[in-house]
Amino acid sequence: MISQTSSSAISNAYQSQTKLNDTKATKQNSDTAKTSDTSRVDQLKEAISSGEYKVDLDALSEKIAESLL
Repeated sequence: MISQTSSSAISNAYQSQTKLNDTKATKQNSDTAKTSDTSRVDQLKEAISSGEYKVDLDALSEKIAESLL
């Protein structure tokens, strides 16, 4: 025998599954961001230690001036 289900029960189940999927997607995006941030940091460390990293003094001075105004 098939019992009747209320629409609110179905809605609650759907919302729970949607929240679970959103949480999983957020975690995956967070993990990806951490990986890309770490690799970027590693790239910068390597460039600094090898002397390849150059500071754009014009851009830096403009940003400093903007922040003071």
